[in-house]
Amino acid sequence: MTIFPKIENITRDASISHFLLMFGYRIFSVYFPLFLVAKSFSIPQIGYAHFLIYLPIALFAPLAGFLNHKINPAILMAAGIFGYGIYSLGMIIFTNHLIFYLFQVILGISAALFFVSSRAILMGSKLENPNRAFAWFYSAPSYGDAVSPALGALLIWKFGFTGVFTIGFILHFANAIFCFVKLRKRADPLTEPIKIKEAGQNYLKTLEIIRKRESYPFIFVSFLVLLLAGFNNAFFVLFLKNLGFSFNQILVFNSVLSLVFVPVSIWIIRRIAKLRSEKNISLGSQIVGIFSMLLGGFSGILNFFSAFLLIIGQYAGSLMVGSGRSGLLTARLKEYPEESAAVDTVFSPLATAIGALVGGLIIIPLGYPLIFIIFGVLIFGVGTIKIRTHVRD
Repeated sequence: MTIFPKIENITRDASISHFLLMFGYRIFSVYFPLFLVAKSFSIPQIGYAHFLIYLPIALFAPLAGFLNHKINPAILMAAGIFGYGIYSLGMIIFTNHLIFYLFQVILGISAALFFVSSRAILMGSKLENPNRAFAWFYSAPSYGDAVSPALGALLIWKFGFTGVFTIGFILHFANAIFCFVKLRKRADPLTEPIKIKEAGQNYLKTLEIIRKRESYPFIFVSFLVLLLAGFNNAFFVLFLKNLGFSFNQILVFNSVLSLVFVPVSIWIIRRIAKLRSEKNISLGSQIVGIFSMLLGGFSGILNFFSAFLLIIGQYAGSLMVGSGRSGLLTARLKEYPEESAAVDTVFSPLATAIGALVGGLIIIPLGYPLIFIIFGVLIFGVGTIKIRTHVRD
């Protein structure tokens, strides 16, 4: 038995592209909330900025799904990656707030193209184990996160945000070429003639399947997990700052967290591959709920090590839930890979956008600890009670 779980060629290339995309983005995105605070953005404005990134992903995803019928998905993936590069240049050139918000929308549309198309390629392929394939795909960015925060901090210290955005553009440009070269031929069979009306009917069919009792509880709890992820994406570094962490401690925390999560994720992928999608979602949501409650309940006495362990637990549970959700949709909607990819893509950014926007409004009145506890109770409760009758070992 090899050390690493099996990975098919198409999963490998899609995961490498995902790794490069997020590496080029996260060298600065980890510090983006701190950057916005330094630019006099308020907490609600930080949430609004993240909302403008993720909402367009949800709104544009159905159109991206339709385009995947007409245009080779690998070409659309490459276009989305290049959009990330344009966004990086925009952050260098423009400082006006209105144009800044416009570029968040551009980033959202680019992300929709990438994630819908990459999911369509995976869902449309004859994968041996969809849960394992998506576990590789979703964990890919974490393999670069051990380096990207440190590299980003070094570039920001040496060259300011101009330097980090420039490196981001170069990485995205190279990744777009890689994606086009490695995936274009294998994605050709997915293109087919289809009219908008037919695509609309396909979406209605996918929604009918999702609304069935066998599917919706799992989709619902995964949506709650994504709400928490949206809150964390926008405000977790500020939460660490609120705990008294210095900038250097935040840098070390994120780097070590990602480094340690690499072997953890490999173990989780093996576990995910052995379980049904429903069981992955159920167990993963319970893990996220427990660790979120602990994070909020003990926030007053957390140190570096204890906070580290709790976030590792959240990450592990979230990986199980995300992989299980995509695996479930792949199996239930196997006749509609493009629409399935679009629907899967809608859930993630919509929940993330709402989590960021609502989080920005409730942090001041509720505080970080209570928010983590509320999320934890909801996620654990739904993951345990709402869907337990649907899960069979």
